[in-house]
Amino acid sequence: MDKQNRTAVKEFILMGITDRPELQAPFFGLFLIIYMISVIGNVGMIILTKIDSRLQTPMYFFLRHLAFIDLGYSTAVGPKMLVNFVVNQNTIPYNWCAVQLALFIMFIISELYVLSAMAYDRYVAICNPLLYTVIMSQRVCWGLVIVPYLYSAFLSLLTTIKIFISTFCGYNVISHFYCDSLPLMTLLCSSTRDVELIVLIFSAFNLVSSLLIVLVSYMLILAAILRMKSAEGRYKAFSTCGSHLIVVTVLYGNLFFMYVQPKSSHSFDSDKMASVFYTVVIPMLNPIIYSLRNREVKGALHRIWKNLCRIPI
Repeated sequence: MDKQNRTAVKEFILMGITDRPELQAPFFGLFLIIYMISVIGNVGMIILTKIDSRLQTPMYFFLRHLAFIDLGYSTAVGPKMLVNFVVNQNTIPYNWCAVQLALFIMFIISELYVLSAMAYDRYVAICNPLLYTVIMSQRVCWGLVIVPYLYSAFLSLLTTIKIFISTFCGYNVISHFYCDSLPLMTLLCSSTRDVELIVLIFSAFNLVSSLLIVLVSYMLILAAILRMKSAEGRYKAFSTCGSHLIVVTVLYGNLFFMYVQPKSSHSFDSDKMASVFYTVVIPMLNPIIYSLRNREVKGALHRIWKNLCRIPI
């Protein structure tokens, strides 16, 4: 396209989840409930793991950061998605689109590596219980979350800057319900080769490396559990990993469905459904899974409830 035919893009139009008017109100109600549960659950998990003295262990340190990350990327997408259900035209300003993309990339990459850190924590707890407090020191725990935050922030800024310093054509309709890198790249007039390579290489690296850490950790955990002579010990070891395994399976299953499916069956509609699941549904499910399957979390909730009941009105 000639330079004179290009226009400066000041805002983008989001296609949204559906273009059927009769579904807008039901979807608004459904996703509002899901988002509210997500916010309450994750904020509650952050507060609970911070104030309860029995939850001051590395496992709950990582769980607190997982809740913070879930709250972050669901909030980067959720409120704007809800607004789009009730307005006539789903627009987002140019700068806000860049901010949304940057936040989403940062939080989703952080989630992968924090889940990997949680798998490593479970490996140390089960395979080296006597050295657990030494290996998983406060310094090590902070390193296992700070490094992913810095790395994901770097990748987020790199990808976002590469996309938004490129030239957009006059067409500004994004075939999605939020600003994602792949739909944005289809709107660029300038060459997208560099940013496509960045997204492809780092997406593959992040997905494979984080999953490899999880798989190796659980292979070692399984080997240690099979060597245990006590059935009670095996059950206890499995129970400490159950919630994390469910969360990992749901997230990675969804990501692999989205990125590893063959091109012949690939479509924007299936991408939207997968995106809805990992941007809105998974952040709601994670605190529920950890609350329902964890005795210590349920015990902390019970203690707080008892203390609240004792407060005179």
